[in-house]
Amino acid sequence: MSGVEPLIVPDDDLLRRSAGGDSSAFEMLVSRHERWLSRFAAALAGSDGAEDVVQDAFVSAWRGAGTFRGTGDARGWLAAIARNAFLARFRRRAGEPAAHESLESQEDLARAAGWGADGPDVEFERLATREALTQAMERLAPGEREVLVLRDVEGFSGDETAATLGLSLPAVKSRLHRARLHMAASLRETLDGRS
Repeated sequence: MSGVEPLIVPDDDLLRRSAGGDSSAFEMLVSRHERWLSRFAAALAGSDGAEDVVQDAFVSAWRGAGTFRGTGDARGWLAAIARNAFLARFRRRAGEPAAHESLESQEDLARAAGWGADGPDVEFERLATREALTQAMERLAPGEREVLVLRDVEGFSGDETAATLGLSLPAVKSRLHRARLHMAASLRETLDGRS
């Protein structure tokens, strides 16, 4: 019958079938989620380590498909698996802070990011180029990259991000705020260096 759209199989059905050994169902799941998961992995591990993280994540998802309970979104489940794969692979990366700064100490960072009278939107419009964004993203600590990618790039809700990262919602908001400030400061530094 022409004009009829094919039925899209829900992720939880694909995972249930995958748990039963259906490799074609798992291939459909991989095909559906590989692009965004690769972007997330690149934000965590950089472009050099992203492919390994994605591969490890999908291997773990295949092995653990039966553990998905269907109570949440499969995207969040896959993102958590990818994050765990990253952490297992890149536990102690250089530059990761031992402790995070307090909110009070972020005033200087906000000024360095250019936040003030013009506001952040004006600065982002002026500063945002693909190369500068890439360089700035690479300078962020992995914890800041992951929350920024989940919330601002992939559109995860605050609750989804919190569940994926194993954080409370206030901790996600705090980390996201700090990540946005560091991103803006890094963008400014990158573009000021070009002048």
